[in-house]
Amino acid sequence: MIKASNIQKFYGELQVLKGVDLHIKKSEVISIVGQSGAGKTTLLQILGTLDAQYNKQNSSLLINNIDVTNLTDQELAKFRNEHIGFIFQFHQLLPEFTALENVCIPAYIKKTNRTDAEKRAKELLNFLGLSHRYNHKPNELSGGEQQRVAVARALINNPSIIFADEPSGNLDSESADNLHKLFFELREKYGQTFVIVTHNEELANLADRKLVMVDGNFTQKEESIEWQEWNADK
Repeated sequence: MIKASNIQKFYGELQVLKGVDLHIKKSEVISIVGQSGAGKTTLLQILGTLDAQYNKQNSSLLINNIDVTNLTDQELAKFRNEHIGFIFQFHQLLPEFTALENVCIPAYIKKTNRTDAEKRAKELLNFLGLSHRYNHKPNELSGGEQQRVAVARALINNPSIIFADEPSGNLDSESADNLHKLFFELREKYGQTFVIVTHNEELANLADRKLVMVDGNFTQKEESIEWQEWNADK
């Protein structure tokens, strides 16, 4: 599903990522934890193709067996729209649009016709308990409802991977718990792979694997062992 090797990132002279190796299998839920500044969000942005790694010649990033480092900007945008969904700490909903319209936006970008896009959006909103909120704008929704709309938007194009950056960090405890349970329900229903950066230990511990990042790399030695075993199987 995701094969990353020797991922590095510099901001000026500061090296934020120091040769990260990572593999993630289909339908896994992976949590990434660590102190602020450890490089978690930077790694997530690179894995999600929102940012570029340093020195591509000595690094690699394969997603669904496609080397995304070789894609043009236009190809990358198309790949991201079709294969990847994003959930952020702040929902990033467009305030002038309804819940239904917000969910449909990635489908419209993919050039899905309006009827099919709205049908899929309603299916997702129904699954997320928001069938009564189709026509409500973000300022008419609770924080938990807004985040569930953002989840539906991330799922609209049936992506194989969902990247989530502190998805429950802006929610009250009850809404956060509901969102955490939702991720696993979605994995069971749609088979998505989830990569979640979080400070929430409860969510992190629910994942299939919890990876700890310190100073730009993972501390868990098991990761390199699993990497070798996984490559041996290929």
